[in-house]
Amino acid sequence: MKQQEFFSSRWMLIIATIGIAVGTGNIWRFSRVVAQNGGGSFLIPWVIFLLIWSVPLIIAEFAIGKSTRMGPVGAIAKIAGRKFGWMGAFIVFVSTAIMFYYSVVTGWCLRYFISALSGDLFRVDDHLAYWNDFTSSYEPLLFHFIAISLVAFVVLKGVTKGIETATKFLVPSLLIIIFILFVRAITLPNAIEGIKYFFTPDINVILDHKVWLNALTQNAWDTGAGWGLILVYAVYMRKKEDIPLNAALIGFGNNAISIIAGITIFSTVFALSLPAGQAGSVDAMTQVSQSGPANTGLTFIYLPLLFSKMTGSDTINIFFASIFFLALFFAAFTSLIAMIELSTRTMIDFGLHRKKAIKIVVVAGFFLGLPSAYNLNFLANQDWVWGVGLILSGAFIAFAVKQYGIDKFRTELINGYGSDIKIGKWYNYIIGILIPIQVVVLILWWLISSVSWDPEWWNPFHVENAGTAIFQWAIVLVFFIAFNKYIVAKTLNSNLD
Repeated sequence: MKQQEFFSSRWMLIIATIGIAVGTGNIWRFSRVVAQNGGGSFLIPWVIFLLIWSVPLIIAEFAIGKSTRMGPVGAIAKIAGRKFGWMGAFIVFVSTAIMFYYSVVTGWCLRYFISALSGDLFRVDDHLAYWNDFTSSYEPLLFHFIAISLVAFVVLKGVTKGIETATKFLVPSLLIIIFILFVRAITLPNAIEGIKYFFTPDINVILDHKVWLNALTQNAWDTGAGWGLILVYAVYMRKKEDIPLNAALIGFGNNAISIIAGITIFSTVFALSLPAGQAGSVDAMTQVSQSGPANTGLTFIYLPLLFSKMTGSDTINIFFASIFFLALFFAAFTSLIAMIELSTRTMIDFGLHRKKAIKIVVVAGFFLGLPSAYNLNFLANQDWVWGVGLILSGAFIAFAVKQYGIDKFRTELINGYGSDIKIGKWYNYIIGILIPIQVVVLILWWLISSVSWDPEWWNPFHVENAGTAIFQWAIVLVFFIAFNKYIVAKTLNSNLD
């Protein structure tokens, strides 16, 4: 099947892929993880893992997608061999499972934007009760439906008319909003205290292995590396495109936005929080590190309270709160576009037309997202299982490169036609040695640590433990391995010229 659609330019490709990487995790999860891991001490290993995890995997995804012109199933089958196509199917499933509940989160952001814009968000005394009332109502189901329907409309239009047009507006708008919030935050009284904490390292904290493991985890989750999403967008990149430069721009661009968002959050929290002990106050560090229900505490419970105290003008407070939640919605929306395109592209590779594929994906996405919209524990479980599952996805991509031959992959697919920057042999050692080590250490740490907080770590029906993750992974892996021959044959035969 001849490739029909391409991004119109390198910058359109980069903007679209930055839209993948910059999601809600950059704005709310990053700041919380920094606060829980020693502030500036966390940033050092975080940057290191950008270089030895995220950028190498992003390079691999670009090269695989560009060379095969197929989604993960066909791409992995071509690169690693037909008997490993199940790995590509697992990559697709992990990102699709995340899509089911990520659409719900996107709906939350839209609902809170509307609530902030109308002023309704500031006419309440208890934001925790407001959040609980919202999540226990029918509204999350409604906004989940709205979010996934809007994204379906974009993806239905195709790459140039849909994805490119939407991200061309959404990503620059998101960056402008983040910059406006950044400027306001750093000009607040006492904002410097938050900035100091954010950038000041502590040698004792740096030596804590948990800080390094959390830094690797954050990098694995917030850059989009290993998700298969960048691989799918790379299907639409032109032949004369430089892979290493694009990967570096996306990786460093994503982390730069995380830092700007972090400065904004820390400045706001430290400037507006009352010291512990004063009536009605919660100290800054408690607020910024609070997880809350389904890891939402900082964003949906405490920040609205802070925005209400930002200035003496209700109108200005409403403005800043509104653009914050609008930025959050844009960030979620662009990531959701990529997730739905990944599932859609997989079905197109399977022989379906885009229109039929998107109908199946959206209907399945809506109904399979309903449990997360209805129950926060279910959403937390899915976030745990498939969030950690992303590490396996990254491992499978690295494995495919190794099967192809790392040096051959580097010289032919990365440094081939269109490459302005040549990648050296250092890449071989990172993909062949460092990434497998990181995968083993991270998976073992996450699963073993779950034993410490759950005596029944083996129970597959608990929200967050080793048992539930292994149980659900096993079901999916057994299914795809059993039907590997059929899935691969159907995918590759449907794409013959």
